[in-house]
Amino acid sequence: MEVKILATAEELGIAAARHAADVINESIKKKGSARLLLSTGASQFEFFKAVVKADIDWSRVEVFHLDEYINMSEEHPASFKKYLKERLLAFVNVKKMHFVEGMGDIEQNIAKCTEEIRKAPIDLGLIGIGENAHIAFNDPPANFDTKEAFMVVELDDKCREQQFKEGWFKTKADVPTVALSMTVHQIMQCKVIISCVPYESKAVAIQRTLEEDVNNLTPATILKTHNNLFLYLDKDSAALLKSQT
Repeated sequence: MEVKILATAEELGIAAARHAADVINESIKKKGSARLLLSTGASQFEFFKAVVKADIDWSRVEVFHLDEYINMSEEHPASFKKYLKERLLAFVNVKKMHFVEGMGDIEQNIAKCTEEIRKAPIDLGLIGIGENAHIAFNDPPANFDTKEAFMVVELDDKCREQQFKEGWFKTKADVPTVALSMTVHQIMQCKVIISCVPYESKAVAIQRTLEEDVNNLTPATILKTHNNLFLYLDKDSAALLKSQT
């Protein structure tokens, strides 16, 4: 694991996007294409602003994303499909985009997502960390044991509070209680993981992630077992870290 601390969220986004571009371009150079896994959310805004400007041949990049609320229309402000169309696909033309579908037949959607994600390894995963230290929507206590690729999950109170505070919903009661999420196991299959975690609101989660042993009550601790993890922080999200950490 390599931890990089930048002064601001904007600098973090630029640095992480530059790193991501290097990984993607190296994959394209080696095998002619790249497979990319993207997280969404307010903490990823600066990364997306920077990565769409990067020197990447997007026509050779196949893109996946992590999760989606169940039974949420694409027109809803909180839809992750809407998020990716507005912040990625409006600026670049990718080889193929695989959305996690939260509408319709969920079992069928899981089967389709699983088939696509497992056709070949994911070269790079951009994995955020939530205020409750979740990765994707794997809230505590996260399932570290399943070998499935996607599963229906229940969202805990702190996760739902974060979604409300970030402005995606008018009231906390409007935040869904269930979602379709990539599993911890599948996330950990990425060849390289870059995690962008800015803002003071993530400081406790970062402190717990780096200072606790691996445990499913702090799901992001599992990332420390990955052999190619790069954690990008800003001074606010790193504020509670001890110098020795």
